[in-house]
Amino acid sequence: MKRRIFVPGDSAAVSVGADAVAQAVAREIAARGLDAELVRNGSRGMFWLEPLLEVETEKGRIGYGPVAAGEVSGLFDSGMLDAGPVAGRTHALCLGPTEEIAWLKQQERLTFARCGVTDPLSIADYVSHGGYRGLARALGMAGEDIVAEVAASGLRGRGGAGFPTGIKWQTVRDAAADRKYIVCNADEGDSGTYADRMIMEGDPFVLLEGMTIAGLATGATSGYIYCRSEYPHAFRMLQRAIRIAYDSGYLGANVAGSGKSFDVEARLGAGAYICGEETALLESLEGRRGQIRFKPPLPAIEGLFGRPTVVNNVISLATVPVILDRGAEFYRDFGTGRSRGTLTIQLAGNVRRGGLVETAFGLTLRDAIYGFGGGTASGRPLRAVQVGGPLGAYFPEALLDTPLDYEALAANGGILGHGGIVVFDDTVDLARQARYAMEFCAMESCGKCTPCRIGSTRGVEVIDRIIGNQERANNLQVLNDLCELLTDGSLCALGGLTPLPVQSALRHFAEDFQRS
Repeated sequence: MKRRIFVPGDSAAVSVGADAVAQAVAREIAARGLDAELVRNGSRGMFWLEPLLEVETEKGRIGYGPVAAGEVSGLFDSGMLDAGPVAGRTHALCLGPTEEIAWLKQQERLTFARCGVTDPLSIADYVSHGGYRGLARALGMAGEDIVAEVAASGLRGRGGAGFPTGIKWQTVRDAAADRKYIVCNADEGDSGTYADRMIMEGDPFVLLEGMTIAGLATGATSGYIYCRSEYPHAFRMLQRAIRIAYDSGYLGANVAGSGKSFDVEARLGAGAYICGEETALLESLEGRRGQIRFKPPLPAIEGLFGRPTVVNNVISLATVPVILDRGAEFYRDFGTGRSRGTLTIQLAGNVRRGGLVETAFGLTLRDAIYGFGGGTASGRPLRAVQVGGPLGAYFPEALLDTPLDYEALAANGGILGHGGIVVFDDTVDLARQARYAMEFCAMESCGKCTPCRIGSTRGVEVIDRIIGNQERANNLQVLNDLCELLTDGSLCALGGLTPLPVQSALRHFAEDFQRS
């Protein structure tokens, strides 16, 4: 059996030396004259074990990590490529069968089923692991039936708004126009999030398949992926994957021999957080400055180039293939209440085991942080958790039993957002964090509406006066008034949600605003 050795080419792994590890593996294979192949896969999302090296065996993959380039020769010396059930397992870096690692085994990976498993640029590998089965089924269905399947699954937008995907698709399908578009929002700008990047770098064909299915469902024949400028590696992977999909007949004028057409282009973003908002994204995609559009009209009615447009997040679109492949009921059986399917949690900040977790909605914050994350990296007591990116609320330890679903978080004054969870220990100053939220809004505002543009700037000044103990009581009242103005008067979620972290910090960590 020809051994395959997997070393991730994912940005997170590369940042800690995966390229050097891969080069060392290639040298050892050549120098020893081995019948082995190096595969640059995506990351499994276990970032504390990166670079993770895996060896394919008759019994499944055996993992080693974290591996440094200088340790590769010793791994080969240990017999990691030898046949037999105990080959290479005497090495200190051996983790045993990768799929048996508890952190992975406890997950329910549907969207990320192939991420870290397949060669991300091999159509054959993708197909052999169930890829394009969803598209094959969709090609035999009427567009309205595809929309009904997605609606019945309960899939909601994974980018943050949580809007039902089926309703958005139905609106675009029903709209009369000479041309319609599918736009993938890959402008992943929230702090502590990286799920979109992992898909684009580790399983890009699932995104292309999902976009193609969306086109069949709505009558759209063109799609664009708007990738954030800070993701150059993901952008290059997308471009290569798109070319391969065209060459393999899965994109273009005759998708999979069906006679139906769908084209996709990847576009690099403008480097602005506001372009993650769908209408600002469309403005940028059309070549203008990324600024919010007034709504109505909604993009589903009048979007890109004035045509009906589906704007969905990467994870939303990448989830569609499994729904079409295995059926709406299969997907809907995961989750709880109105939050159906699986959630991709991204653990970051002061956490021992940072990484991506995909599991059914309903896992508690406590289980995510301690069960998967292992608690704080510093070993100090946890004090606060921010869920939902820089505009998400800060939760104290007392709220860690809150389930991770849209309604439960909203009931506690928070948002789920894109699933990012940032952990802070007891050294954090929440007044400073509240100031950061206001400053972030001031820096990233598109400037179109006064509450966001001016209110956030005044907010920074007011919080500085509060921290400096200048007329604290009066300034706390002014801060509350500013938060009310931002919530009620802003044109989009940037200004409208900035009060969430500020007010949650005031509510749960008032003592940090009272220091003299």
